[in-house]
Amino acid sequence: MAKFYPELNESLCHFIEEQKIFFTATAPKQGRINLSPKGRDTFRYFDNKTAGYLDLTGSGNETAAHLHSEAEPGTEGRMTIMFCSFDEKPLILRLYGTAKVIHPRNKEWDKFHLHFNPMLGERQIIVLDIDLVQTSCGYGVPIYELKEERKTIVEWAEKKGEQGIFEYWKEKNQKSIDGLPTNMFDN
Repeated sequence: MAKFYPELNESLCHFIEEQKIFFTATAPKQGRINLSPKGRDTFRYFDNKTAGYLDLTGSGNETAAHLHSEAEPGTEGRMTIMFCSFDEKPLILRLYGTAKVIHPRNKEWDKFHLHFNPMLGERQIIVLDIDLVQTSCGYGVPIYELKEERKTIVEWAEKKGEQGIFEYWKEKNQKSIDGLPTNMFDN
């Protein structure tokens, strides 16, 4: 049975800390819905109503495009972040709210970035203002065991180097698959 909370509590924060994977979901006003898996110790909760993750370079930049397209001037776009237990104790945790994209050029970057371990290929930080927290049973989710973190993204970023990553962003990360701008290089 689902339970709802206005914010994170100590028990839910502890559950988040134990998870090795999370999923993000966004949708533009028109276009495709994006659902992405994330990992590599990139998620943080900053307080009971604010959470976020260090977004690493990927083949696209759908989340940023959706958050910008969904936003009215001066507001942020809708987002859901989901954690799911894959061990013996089943639980699904969803964080609902509005999110914004923070780039290294933004004044808020240092405030949030200090919570993360720096990683080559970090592209932006997505910050979620939580307006609802939901838990549900997760009884139908199979039990899995983490074997190890993939090294591919780290090796890819090291091989590309900073300039190569910047060129990749220019080529692959400026528009969504629906042609929406990501504002990767705009204010």
